[in-house]
Amino acid sequence: MRTPRKIQKAFLAIEQSEGVGARVRRSIGSAALRNFSPFLMLDHFSVSPGAGFPDHPHRGIETVTYLLQGSADHEDFAGNRGTIEEGDLQFMTAGRGIVHSEMPRPNKEGDAAVGMQLWVDLPENLKSVEPRYRDLRAKEIPTISVDDDK
Repeated sequence: MRTPRKIQKAFLAIEQSEGVGARVRRSIGSAALRNFSPFLMLDHFSVSPGAGFPDHPHRGIETVTYLLQGSADHEDFAGNRGTIEEGDLQFMTAGRGIVHSEMPRPNKEGDAAVGMQLWVDLPENLKSVEPRYRDLRAKEIPTISVDDDK
């Protein structure tokens, strides 16, 4: 039988502005939780139409984005582009460096794109790899039932 672990620290992730008009609640990477290697940052984001994350660089990290609501377009300087929708995951390996943008896709209702993004520090041997993307669609992600969904 496993012994449950105790919660070491609890704190409120304060909402702040990021990018252009986007709102994030940062837990990992905030002053309250640093040095959590290999995890560099964890944001819960809300990006209304007209807001977003225009061209910005990354290097030596992997970003993992999970979209809870809406859809978002990504595009980079190498001509890669795509869209992730509600329930989709995107893995972006920045490797030796990439400049890209992440912008909400406008919808009829004018709703925000809402999701989570985790930044993971790549191991030394992967910091210089070519940048790449991998999208997993919601239908490709396995689900499990715990306690008969109770």
